[in-house]
Amino acid sequence: MTPTRRSFTTTDGLTLVGDAWGDASHAPVLLMHGGGQTRHAWGGTARALAARGWHAVAVDLRGHGDSQWAADGNYGLETFARDLAAVARTFARPPILVGASLSGLGGLIAQGEAAAPLFAALVLVDVTPRLDAQGTQNIIGFMRHRLDEGFATLEEAADSIAAYNPHRPRPKEISGLAKNLRQRDGRYYWHWDPAFMTGTRPPDIHQHHERLFAAARALRIPTLLVRGRMSELVTMEAAQEFLAFAPHAKFVDVSGAGHMVAGDRNDAFTEAVAEFLAERAAEA
Repeated sequence: MTPTRRSFTTTDGLTLVGDAWGDASHAPVLLMHGGGQTRHAWGGTARALAARGWHAVAVDLRGHGDSQWAADGNYGLETFARDLAAVARTFARPPILVGASLSGLGGLIAQGEAAAPLFAALVLVDVTPRLDAQGTQNIIGFMRHRLDEGFATLEEAADSIAAYNPHRPRPKEISGLAKNLRQRDGRYYWHWDPAFMTGTRPPDIHQHHERLFAAARALRIPTLLVRGRMSELVTMEAAQEFLAFAPHAKFVDVSGAGHMVAGDRNDAFTEAVAEFLAERAAEA
């Protein structure tokens, strides 16, 4: 199944690039990756959902992948929330949002503060309003590691990922990793704007706790929280806290997966999301 390239424009004029699978007349599912990833993180899930009758669209966040970088270095959480709202409004009907990490938080704010439903349903992938502080620092440390010097080879980049993520087997075939890297002067660098981490307006997640909790309390649309059981960001206590704020939400804990749930256990993750979507289709 070959995707169709799509583009979207943010409220401040940036172009976001996406891939779409499946019949465009079918109910849309918007797949938004986490910070430091690209839309290619969703390839397997998007194809599987399209095969089940959904129109799956995966989009690169601003400053990531093939989307434009913000000239003013604006990568605050508020800005990602506005981008998600802008993309959602381009569909003929509200899409179901599957938002990983940063995109999940942006989607939570966008939906929780919207006057009318932006999304038909919300899937939060290993993210809640309260994140483990040490886990957050570990991820930031990994993203900053080799940020300036890059990698000499794809193998070197794969080794770096394996050292950070030891519970995930290092893949024998690493050519797909090139989609998350860009080449410059013979070296490989992460495919995102360094200002996302080092600029004056990076994601300021920990400054938005109360706003995120308020957004969770305001949720009225069907919601699913998918946690990686080995998550370094979302503890079971944080998951239970979120479910107390949004008691209608469903919860799935994926064994053998860390924060990168879709990458660690794509089969189990995709099945959990597909089951949730099938329930929404049955209710429609």
